[in-house]
Amino acid sequence: MPIVELHLLQGYGPEARRRLHEALTDAVRLVVPAPPEAITVMIHEMEPANYSRGRVQRSGAPALEDQGALVRRFLSAMEARDLDTAQEMLSAEFSMHFPGAHPMHRLEELIEWARERYRFVKKTYTGFDVMQSAGSAALVFCRGTLSGEWPDGSPFDGIRFIDRFELENGRITRQDVWNDIAEVKAQA
Repeated sequence: MPIVELHLLQGYGPEARRRLHEALTDAVRLVVPAPPEAITVMIHEMEPANYSRGRVQRSGAPALEDQGALVRRFLSAMEARDLDTAQEMLSAEFSMHFPGAHPMHRLEELIEWARERYRFVKKTYTGFDVMQSAGSAALVFCRGTLSGEWPDGSPFDGIRFIDRFELENGRITRQDVWNDIAEVKAQA
């Protein structure tokens, strides 16, 4: 039965501490074959006055936003064609990689490219997986099915997709998309 103890400066709210409990439990499960209920996580909070580094008392940095929630907001804004809101979530180095397309760097490029593929598309999610890469990027994978209308107005649904996002400093830097739209359209 693994036990993880974390010492944390005071100031992180209940939601941030809940996310830490879940993330530490999941990290242990990547190495130790234990079910979640067999893993104990204890967070010990310290007053900032009881902590220093380099002879200087310090405060904790604010908690990062849930990166999966950020991606979900981005995708919702894109589906609603609220490009201004979606753009605010992107880094200056953002790139998108879709099947059969050159990398795109602006949301307007995607809208123009997609115009020949479909009138609109909606996503139904079956899951979001969030993790930290060995580098500086957080990774978010979302998966599910697509529904919408082809350019001629006929409907489609049940098309599989996976999106992979990289995020740094609270901004999306890269989106990779895999889906079966071309295969389904070719069979129609």
